[in-house]
Amino acid sequence: MKVRRIGAYGLCRDAAGRVLLARNSHLSAFPGLWTLPGGGVEQGEHPDDTVVREFAEETGLTVRVTSLRSVTADVFRLPMTDTWEHTDRIIYDVEPVGGSLRNEAEGTTEVVDWVDPAGLPLMPFTAVVLGRAGTPSDVPDDPDEAVARTPGKGQRFGAYGLVTDPAGRILLTRIAEGYPGAGLWHLPGGGTDHGELPEAALAREILEETGQHGRVTGLLGASHRYDPAALGPEGVPVDWHVVRVLFRVQVDEPTEPEVVEAAGGSTAEAGWFDPGTLRDLPLTEVTREMVARLAAETAHR
Repeated sequence: MKVRRIGAYGLCRDAAGRVLLARNSHLSAFPGLWTLPGGGVEQGEHPDDTVVREFAEETGLTVRVTSLRSVTADVFRLPMTDTWEHTDRIIYDVEPVGGSLRNEAEGTTEVVDWVDPAGLPLMPFTAVVLGRAGTPSDVPDDPDEAVARTPGKGQRFGAYGLVTDPAGRILLTRIAEGYPGAGLWHLPGGGTDHGELPEAALAREILEETGQHGRVTGLLGASHRYDPAALGPEGVPVDWHVVRVLFRVQVDEPTEPEVVEAAGGSTAEAGWFDPGTLRDLPLTEVTREMVARLAAETAHR
């Protein structure tokens, strides 16, 4: 069985440069390994809030997010099972602003401490964040097996791009009928597949939705949208929660946009737009935010 989860984690250092790590307990799938504090994003929760909540639960500290460090994904077979778990991991830099350090009681971690991680057995993603070699992801026996999801809940992880060309135009896509936000113009992108890294998913989605070849140049942030009353493509209600990571993307050789994904997909059309014309378009909330961000960047050049 293939399953998915979304997690938010924090890298926190003290004045001496030590890292705050937690050791997994026997309740964890990987007991004894040290990890960045953090955990699963709850339904409807912004990942920015997840990392703050998880730090309080696992360490007793109140933290403040200072920046978004990186986004990654991995797949591992859960021990003693036939379950292949794909975890999308959002990594923040955080700093403590209150609380007192203490161990988690009867949770998935058992010890938390400021440590020098050299020589410690680390969770693979934690090792990579700290600049050490990580264990490659596992490969499921059946890569085409369907992914199990919680009945009645539509939590989804996606990668989206603020995509521009050398002339400063912005690439947008219009959401097709039958999908949440139908008729609105949106940033190109979409859900990541099981075992797929966010940057690879974004390049694939841009090509499928617009026919363009994009080049990721930076990480802009994370956002989410929670719409428990949304209807899915078949008109069935879904408790819809999408967590997005947003990248800056450049298309060096733009062409006329063309939707090349299969019929019935979520994209109705695509187009290049001069920033000054966007005020007349119906835009999704995250698109408005990114367009405003681009305008602010342009004004300061």
